[in-house]
Amino acid sequence: MPNITKDPAYDAVDPQDFPAMLDVERYGRRSTAFDKIISATHDHFWDPLDKKYIDFSEPFDLESEYLVPPKMNMELQTAIGERLDERQKIKLVNRSAQFAISSILHGEQGALALSASLCHILRDPGAQEYAANQTREEARHVTAFSMYIQARWGKPVGVGPALGNLLIEMVGSPDVWKKLVGMQMLVEGLAMGAFASFYTFAQDPVLVRLCQLVMTDEAFHHKFGKIWADRTIPHLSEEERNKVEDWAAEVFVGLLRNLGSPEQKRALYEEFGLDMAWVQGAMTEAFSDARIRARLRDSTSIFRVLIKTLLKAGIITERTRGVYAAYVDMEELYNESDRMIGDDIAEEGIRYLMTLNGGRQLSTPVSIAAE
Repeated sequence: MPNITKDPAYDAVDPQDFPAMLDVERYGRRSTAFDKIISATHDHFWDPLDKKYIDFSEPFDLESEYLVPPKMNMELQTAIGERLDERQKIKLVNRSAQFAISSILHGEQGALALSASLCHILRDPGAQEYAANQTREEARHVTAFSMYIQARWGKPVGVGPALGNLLIEMVGSPDVWKKLVGMQMLVEGLAMGAFASFYTFAQDPVLVRLCQLVMTDEAFHHKFGKIWADRTIPHLSEEERNKVEDWAAEVFVGLLRNLGSPEQKRALYEEFGLDMAWVQGAMTEAFSDARIRARLRDSTSIFRVLIKTLLKAGIITERTRGVYAAYVDMEELYNESDRMIGDDIAEEGIRYLMTLNGGRQLSTPVSIAAE
């Protein structure tokens, strides 16, 4: 099946076809769909290298303080917690946070590479400029999370196979739809849920600030994918819709099963002398589907935000609703507004940045990625 393109703004060429970018007619066919997102870039500018925005040298005692509340750690809700003393529990929680934040870093690197790849294939000058804009923003996210991890742990944990394979597939895919659904909706939706959770519950002020600053950018990145969905999904053939919908559901199930799998953190468990088979048994015994469903009901759950992103974009229909209904109340999501929990956090961050940058003052509330 050829690339799914229903709107000229998302028309693409082969990445090797640079002569297509030199077409004199192309320069004059610039979509205005992304102008407001591009223009808003200055409102949420920040620099991870400037302590005016964030100071990574501020201390946090990982030996004696929980980075996030222990109730958020899945392992401590099982028999695993009964085998650890308080100091070991703190270490487990904080090293698990290192794993999660390292995964975010790898996701940001994937977003950087993917956005750069869009610059090579998007024919529309407006879409190409937006992709270049996002590439720059993803690059500062890579810098920021690298600096945070270095300050707290020295270096990141390697990428897990589930996330790594997905990022490799999306970055290397010649299909614009797979890049946009995969990164701007699935991965960005996952990331916004993670950022919202850390912003709400993290006990390290530096991590709280970092997540909010990144969210001021990511809310706009999600909008780029939403514009694609609004202009594409209603015009798909049945075959095309099924292809997009099935791929999204497949990726969701893979992420849900693998990102929380004990196998992903085998090396961490070994540090505590825990047998991998016993860990898996303890986790399976403690977490029934009902328990997982209860955790996903939290509005900051990373997977709940991801599901809502797909639902509001029209990528979940009755065909695949059951895949997601096993974990969340779909009727509840249908009845919610299009706003995400991250939008409020990002808008507050934008107001802070505009004041810090000496920019214009708004008499009306900030609107994320205005239509």
